[in-house]
Amino acid sequence: VMGSYYIPPVNFGMIEDNLYRSGQPGELNFPFLEKLKLKKILYLSNEDPPRAFLNFVSEQGIEFEPLGNIGEERQSAQGHWSPMSEENVKMALQQVLDVERNYPLCLMDNVGRNRVGIVVGCLRKLQRWNLTSIFEEYRRYAGSKVRLQNEQFVELFDTDLVTVDRRPSWL
Repeated sequence: VMGSYYIPPVNFGMIEDNLYRSGQPGELNFPFLEKLKLKKILYLSNEDPPRAFLNFVSEQGIEFEPLGNIGEERQSAQGHWSPMSEENVKMALQQVLDVERNYPLCLMDNVGRNRVGIVVGCLRKLQRWNLTSIFEEYRRYAGSKVRLQNEQFVELFDTDLVTVDRRPSWL
Protein backbone atom coordinates (compact mmCIF):
# COMPACT_ATOMS: atom_id res chain seq x y z
CA VAL A 1 0.00 0.00 0.00
CA MET A 2 1.34 3.42 -0.94
CA GLY A 3 2.06 5.71 1.96
CA SER A 4 2.18 3.01 4.61
CA TYR A 5 5.00 3.20 7.09
CA TYR A 6 6.35 0.78 9.62
CA ILE A 7 6.76 2.60 12.90
CA PRO A 8 8.59 0.78 15.70
CA PRO A 9 7.34 1.18 19.28
CA VAL A 10 9.14 3.56 21.66
CA ASN A 11 12.62 2.34 22.70
CA PHE A 12 12.52 -0.53 20.21
CA GLY A 13 15.79 -2.37 19.74
CA MET A 14 17.33 -5.69 18.82
CA ILE A 15 19.11 -7.51 21.66
CA GLU A 16 20.14 -10.61 19.70
CA ASP A 17 18.80 -12.30 16.54
CA ASN A 18 15.02 -12.59 16.94
CA LEU A 19 15.19 -11.12 20.45
CA TYR A 20 13.79 -7.59 20.76
CA ARG A 21 12.97 -4.97 23.38
CA SER A 22 10.44 -2.15 23.36
CA GLY A 23 8.03 0.02 25.28
CA GLN A 24 4.25 -0.36 25.16
CA PRO A 25 3.19 -0.38 21.48
CA GLY A 26 0.25 1.65 20.21
CA GLU A 27 -1.92 0.81 17.22
CA LEU A 28 0.45 2.72 14.91
CA ASN A 29 3.13 0.16 15.79
CA PHE A 30 1.09 -2.99 15.10
CA PRO A 31 2.06 -3.29 11.40
CA PHE A 32 5.74 -3.04 12.40
CA LEU A 33 5.33 -5.73 15.08
CA GLU A 34 3.49 -7.95 12.60
CA LYS A 35 6.64 -7.96 10.45
CA LEU A 36 8.64 -9.46 13.35
CA LYS A 37 6.39 -12.57 13.38
CA LEU A 38 6.70 -12.72 17.17
CA LYS A 39 6.05 -16.02 18.89
CA LYS A 40 6.05 -14.59 22.41
CA ILE A 41 5.94 -11.32 24.35
CA LEU A 42 7.27 -11.11 27.90
CA TYR A 43 5.35 -8.21 29.40
CA LEU A 44 7.30 -6.83 32.36
CA SER A 45 5.09 -3.87 33.23
CA ASN A 46 3.05 -3.99 36.43
CA GLU A 47 0.15 -2.27 34.66
CA ASP A 48 -2.45 -3.99 32.51
CA PRO A 49 -1.83 -3.56 28.80
CA PRO A 50 -4.43 -1.69 26.70
CA ARG A 51 -7.29 -3.81 25.33
CA ALA A 52 -6.37 -2.97 21.70
CA PHE A 53 -2.90 -4.38 22.27
CA LEU A 54 -4.24 -7.60 23.84
CA ASN A 55 -6.62 -7.98 20.88
CA PHE A 56 -3.71 -7.53 18.44
CA VAL A 57 -1.62 -10.11 20.34
CA SER A 58 -4.44 -12.64 20.28
CA GLU A 59 -5.25 -12.00 16.58
CA GLN A 60 -1.58 -12.60 15.74
CA GLY A 61 -1.47 -15.79 17.80
CA ILE A 62 1.36 -14.39 19.92
CA GLU A 63 1.88 -15.98 23.32
CA PHE A 64 1.58 -13.22 25.94
CA GLU A 65 3.24 -13.67 29.31
CA PRO A 66 2.80 -10.96 31.97
CA LEU A 67 5.75 -10.96 34.37
CA GLY A 68 5.25 -7.68 36.24
CA ASN A 69 4.79 -7.57 40.01
CA ILE A 70 1.34 -6.05 40.26
CA GLY A 71 1.57 -3.08 42.62
CA GLU A 72 4.55 -4.45 44.53
CA GLU A 73 7.78 -2.69 45.25
CA ARG A 74 10.42 -5.29 45.89
CA GLN A 75 13.38 -5.59 48.15
CA SER A 76 16.26 -7.42 46.53
CA ALA A 77 18.26 -9.93 48.57
CA GLN A 78 20.64 -7.08 49.38
CA GLY A 79 17.76 -5.14 50.94
CA HIS A 80 17.61 -2.39 48.29
CA TRP A 81 14.37 -1.29 46.66
CA SER A 82 14.06 -2.72 43.17
CA PRO A 83 11.40 -2.39 40.48
CA MET A 84 11.61 -6.16 39.91
CA SER A 85 12.15 -9.17 42.13
CA GLU A 86 15.16 -11.40 41.53
CA GLU A 87 12.66 -14.23 41.02
CA ASN A 88 10.94 -12.37 38.15
CA VAL A 89 14.24 -11.48 36.51
CA LYS A 90 15.27 -15.12 36.76
CA MET A 91 11.95 -16.25 35.25
CA ALA A 92 12.31 -13.76 32.40
CA LEU A 93 15.89 -14.85 31.68
CA GLN A 94 14.87 -18.51 31.69
CA GLN A 95 12.38 -17.68 28.88
CA VAL A 96 14.91 -15.52 27.01
CA LEU A 97 17.40 -18.39 27.02
CA ASP A 98 14.88 -20.87 25.59
CA VAL A 99 15.38 -19.84 21.96
CA GLU A 100 13.79 -22.98 20.52
CA ARG A 101 10.49 -22.54 22.33
CA ASN A 102 10.07 -18.77 22.50
CA TYR A 103 11.67 -16.98 19.54
CA PRO A 104 11.06 -14.52 17.94
CA LEU A 105 10.59 -12.92 21.37
CA CYS A 106 10.08 -9.35 22.56
CA LEU A 107 10.60 -7.94 26.07
CA MET A 108 8.20 -5.08 26.81
CA ASP A 109 7.35 -2.69 29.60
CA ASN A 110 5.65 0.74 29.67
CA VAL A 111 8.51 2.66 28.08
CA GLY A 112 11.06 -0.10 27.40
CA ARG A 113 13.37 1.46 29.93
CA ASN A 114 13.64 0.24 33.52
CA ARG A 115 12.31 -3.31 33.80
CA VAL A 116 13.41 -4.26 30.32
CA GLY A 117 16.74 -2.56 31.08
CA ILE A 118 17.22 -4.70 34.19
CA VAL A 119 16.46 -7.97 32.39
CA VAL A 120 18.71 -7.05 29.45
CA GLY A 121 21.46 -5.93 31.86
CA CYS A 122 21.32 -9.27 33.67
CA LEU A 123 21.33 -11.08 30.31
CA ARG A 124 24.44 -9.13 29.28
CA LYS A 125 26.01 -10.17 32.57
CA LEU A 126 25.28 -13.82 31.66
CA GLN A 127 26.97 -13.08 28.32
CA ARG A 128 29.99 -11.88 30.32
CA TRP A 129 29.83 -8.27 29.11
CA ASN A 130 31.76 -5.90 31.34
CA LEU A 131 29.70 -3.59 33.57
CA THR A 132 30.76 -0.44 31.69
CA SER A 133 29.25 -1.80 28.47
CA ILE A 134 26.14 -3.07 30.27
CA PHE A 135 25.49 0.32 31.87
CA GLU A 136 26.24 2.16 28.64
CA GLU A 137 23.49 0.14 26.91
CA TYR A 138 21.11 0.62 29.86
CA ARG A 139 21.68 4.41 29.83
CA ARG A 140 21.18 4.64 26.08
CA TYR A 141 17.61 3.41 26.56
CA ALA A 142 16.94 5.03 29.94
CA GLY A 143 17.94 8.52 28.77
CA SER A 144 17.44 11.07 31.54
CA LYS A 145 15.56 8.47 33.61
CA VAL A 146 18.61 6.43 34.67
CA ARG A 147 18.04 4.80 38.06
CA LEU A 148 21.18 3.94 39.96
CA GLN A 149 19.34 1.24 41.92
CA ASN A 150 18.68 -0.57 38.60
CA GLU A 151 22.38 -0.51 37.80
CA GLN A 152 23.11 -1.72 41.32
CA PHE A 153 20.58 -4.54 40.89
CA VAL A 154 22.37 -5.67 37.72
CA GLU A 155 25.78 -5.34 39.32
CA LEU A 156 24.76 -7.48 42.31
CA PHE A 157 22.65 -9.98 40.34
CA ASP A 158 23.93 -13.52 40.87
CA THR A 159 24.07 -15.18 37.44
CA ASP A 160 24.40 -18.59 39.15
CA LEU A 161 20.67 -18.31 39.94
CA VAL A 162 19.95 -18.86 36.24
CA THR A 163 19.99 -22.43 34.95
CA VAL A 164 20.65 -22.84 31.24
CA ASP A 165 19.35 -26.07 29.73
CA ARG A 166 19.96 -25.41 26.04
CA ARG A 167 22.67 -22.81 25.61
CA PRO A 168 21.94 -20.27 22.81
CA SER A 169 24.79 -19.80 20.34
CA TRP A 170 25.29 -16.22 21.56
CA LEU A 171 25.77 -17.12 25.23
